[in-house]
Amino acid sequence: MTRTFLAVALSDAARAALRREISALASALPSVRWVHVASLHLTLAFLGDLDDERLASAHEATQATAQQSAPFALTLDRLGTFGPPHAPRVIWAGVSGEVASLRRVQSFLADELDQRGFPSQEHSFSPHLTLARIKDRLPAPELTALQQRANTPLAHTTTWTVATLDVMKSELIRPAARYTTLARYPLGG
Repeated sequence: MTRTFLAVALSDAARAALRREISALASALPSVRWVHVASLHLTLAFLGDLDDERLASAHEATQATAQQSAPFALTLDRLGTFGPPHAPRVIWAGVSGEVASLRRVQSFLADELDQRGFPSQEHSFSPHLTLARIKDRLPAPELTALQQRANTPLAHTTTWTVATLDVMKSELIRPAARYTTLARYPLGG
């Protein structure tokens, strides 16, 4: 069984911008557990544990979607949180740019997966990059610092061209999950 998700990869420049962003945030939020920058990606669909036959179907859906889609540009945009303001659970970076193209790709991918019998995604698609997960309540000074930064533009940003869709494997190991690219399908075939 392979724990699988489908994603958009980041450019090296986008990773470098997010590394600088996390570094700046980490000084104000020392109790937060940050995601390793090499692991950052934009998830289009989480499929869970797949046997070889279902994994092959996921590859087919991803390839079909990529062949029908053209490359597009995204820009790292703003900082946000999920969870109540007094107890945020996730810190994320949003994207702007050709988000309508991203949404079309994700919708087409969802249709391709549906045609192959995959269940619908549990949550509606919300394009973001998870920068940190927060397990415990933040100390008051850190909560205040995060609330002041939430929903503001990122200090470090860049634009990159999305040119592939990736089939990814996730392994839950300590201290953090490890992600491996199983296949990369170029947009536009």
